[in-house]
Amino acid sequence: MFSRFSTLGRIPKGVWVLGGVSMLMDVSSEMIHSLLPLFMATTLGASVVVIGLIEGLAEATALIIKVFSGVLSDYLGKRKGLALLGYGLGALSKPLFALAGSPGVILGARLLDRVGKGIRGAPRDALVADVTPPEIRGAAFGLRQSLDTMGAFLGPLLAVGLMLLWHDDFRAIFWVAVIPAVLAVVLLFCGLQEPKSPIEHKRSNPIRRENLRRLSKDYWWVVGLGAVFTLARFSEAFLVLRAQQMAIPLALIPLVMVAMNLLYALSAYPFGKLSDRMNHSSMLQLGLGVLIAADIVLAVSHHWAGILLGVALWGIHMGMTQGLLAAMIAKTAPADLRGTAYGMFNLMSGGALLLASLGAGLLWEAWGAASTFYAGAIICVITLLGMRLAPQK
Repeated sequence: MFSRFSTLGRIPKGVWVLGGVSMLMDVSSEMIHSLLPLFMATTLGASVVVIGLIEGLAEATALIIKVFSGVLSDYLGKRKGLALLGYGLGALSKPLFALAGSPGVILGARLLDRVGKGIRGAPRDALVADVTPPEIRGAAFGLRQSLDTMGAFLGPLLAVGLMLLWHDDFRAIFWVAVIPAVLAVVLLFCGLQEPKSPIEHKRSNPIRRENLRRLSKDYWWVVGLGAVFTLARFSEAFLVLRAQQMAIPLALIPLVMVAMNLLYALSAYPFGKLSDRMNHSSMLQLGLGVLIAADIVLAVSHHWAGILLGVALWGIHMGMTQGLLAAMIAKTAPADLRGTAYGMFNLMSGGALLLASLGAGLLWEAWGAASTFYAGAIICVITLLGMRLAPQK
């Protein structure tokens, strides 16, 4: 226990600020996103395929945009300005959800929100790596992810309370979500001091061939692995839609996201700290095993308790793997190319997420909800077998 608090005390102030900013923005985003599939299905009449397409396009956009923001942050040697722009766009998108009258407007709002996320993501992750000593980077990324996910836990919880209080008034809740988004921008602007750039040499285009050649085979292995993980884990909108099939009252459905994000938040820091001492490949394989269990439980369950167990396992998997993959990128990429490295990682993951979410929606429509989760489990099993045969990293 003493060691745990000693490690926390060594984590720089900038990581705590970035975690707080992420938490506030996630409170805002998850208040909306935990209700959005229900809003589109009930109020706007959108099909599961349309919901899957919107979610896949939105999340893929965020991941792909990170390439350009990461490259730009490396070239400029400055990251805070890009992070501010990204969080600002996220805040600007929130009122559009309350005003939406069609799935097309929701798509526009989601794209604007995710463009903002894409712009801020790689510079923010690079900032965490820049300010943190290498020996505690796993713990730092785990802490930032824990704070981020605490917001993702509080957001759906607030949504549930306001749905009960305001009798399922989606639009009123979407307006309330604007407040924490604005607070996130203010905290980032006032609370974070831009660290001195680690780049001391003359700047060059980070995506020139000679620079990209500096990204090692170990780095590209992590990129490929992250894409496969994303392919196996489609949009969490499908968790909400699965809960809707259990005859749970509409106002209480966001509790499935509360359960997932609570386990995610509680597990991200301990597993991040453990990753500083444990073989990374072994931990990723354990994470895949947990995701297989989650998919199978979600596929076979016909009761709300089973759904909660499935989403809880999903959250533990996220806590085991997401911060770890970010720390692995920091370890395998040169310091002056970290923004680019995170951007390329997210480009591959973005394409995989679009395919995964669209495919999940098509499977759901054609063969039912269970087929979607069985497909995710099969991809995990194939990935796990491949990792067992590959050299340990």
